[in-house]
Amino acid sequence: MSSSLTKGLRRSTSRAKVKPAAKSAKRAVKAKSPAKPKAKRATATKTPVRAGARALKPRPAKKTAPKAKATARTKKAAPKPVAKKTPPAKNVAGSRVKKTQKQAAVRAVRPTPAPPPAPKPPTVDESAALVAFERAHKELVRGRFAEARNQFRILLDKYSQVSEVAARARTWLTIAESRLRTESILPRDADSLYDRGVIELNKGDYVAAQEMFERALKREPDAAHIHYDLAATRARLGSIDLALESLQKALDLKPSLRVRAQHDQNLLSLRNEPDFDRLISSNPS
Repeated sequence: MSSSLTKGLRRSTSRAKVKPAAKSAKRAVKAKSPAKPKAKRATATKTPVRAGARALKPRPAKKTAPKAKATARTKKAAPKPVAKKTPPAKNVAGSRVKKTQKQAAVRAVRPTPAPPPAPKPPTVDESAALVAFERAHKELVRGRFAEARNQFRILLDKYSQVSEVAARARTWLTIAESRLRTESILPRDADSLYDRGVIELNKGDYVAAQEMFERALKREPDAAHIHYDLAATRARLGSIDLALESLQKALDLKPSLRVRAQHDQNLLSLRNEPDFDRLISSNPS
C-alpha cells in the first residue's frame, strides 16, 4: 500500500511539474514566433475602420462647424442693434444742427435774386386817357348811354396810341351803342316799362329789371308798386341801402304793402337789417 501511494504521489508531482514546464515552453515558442501575421490581421482589420472614420469624420465637422459659427455670429450680432438704439437723442440733434448749418452755408453761397424792377410811372398821355375812361364809364353806369358813347369816341380820337385804355374804351363803346339801340325799341309809357321790368325780374336779369323800373319811375314817380319792385330788385343785387330807401318810399305811399314785404322772398337779404324790422313793425299812418 505504501508503495502504491508513493507511486501515485510521484506521478502527481511529476505531472504537476511537467505541466507548468510545457506551458512555459509553449509561451516561449509563442514569444519567439514572429508577430507578422497578427500585424497583417490588425492592419487588415483596422485600416478600413480608420479609413471609414476619416471619411465620416469631416462630414459632420463641415455641417456642424458653420452652424456653430452661425450661432456664434447670431449671438454676437444680437446685442449690436441694442447698442445702436441705446445712444441718447443728442446725436440726432447734433446731426440736425449739422444739416441746418450745411443748408445755411449753401444758402449763403447762393446769390440772392435781384428784386423785380419797379413799374414805370405812367406817361402824361396814359394818365389823361385813364381819367377820360373813368369819366365815360361813370356816365355809362348812370344810364346816360348817349353821353357815355360821345366821351368814349373822344377818348379814342385823342388817345388811340395808348393801346390798353383804347382797347377797353372800344369794348365799352360797343356796349353803350347796343344799349342805345335797345332804348329806342323800349316802350315809352310807365306801365309798359313796369311790365317789362317784372318780366326781367322773374327771369333773374336783375340789372335789366332795375333799369326798367327806374325808367318807369321817371314817368310816374309816385307809383308805390314800382318803388316796391325796385326795392326787391336792388335787394337781389345786394344794394341794401338803396333797397331800404326804395322800400321806405313804397311803404310811405302804400302802407298795406307791409304784409307783402313780410313774406316776400326777394326781400330776404333785408330781414337781418334793423331798419327793415322798423319799417315792417311801424303802424300805418
